[in-house]
Amino acid sequence: MSSRPAPGLPHVDAVTPAVLVLPGPVSRGETPRLCDEVRALLETTRAGVVVCDVGGLGPPGLAVVDLLARLELTARRAGGRIRLRDPDPALHGLLDLVGLRFETERQVEQREPPLGVQEAVEPGDAAV
Repeated sequence: MSSRPAPGLPHVDAVTPAVLVLPGPVSRGETPRLCDEVRALLETTRAGVVVCDVGGLGPPGLAVVDLLARLELTARRAGGRIRLRDPDPALHGLLDLVGLRFETERQVEQREPPLGVQEAVEPGDAAV
């Protein structure tokens, strides 16, 4: 007796991570409430990831770094992690400076143009 898998794609139960929007500026007194929200979102969604939208936090400082570190610690203790959405480039630099690494969501890459593509052609340029 043999069994064949059903035709088509296997059933995949994709879990969409919850999003927590962090409005700026965040005071130190709001940290416990935000940590509770991260813990609750991980428990209810069972996604393992909470996306923290940090675009509205404003200019980064050590208070933002402290908040993100505490949110990550809370998520790890609950069996998950956080992912940053729309971080300011200065926030990346500050996080690198203090030695913290966070996963970011859909980060735009800056890179060189593909080889063989010319942006402008000047008279007398050799053909490629």
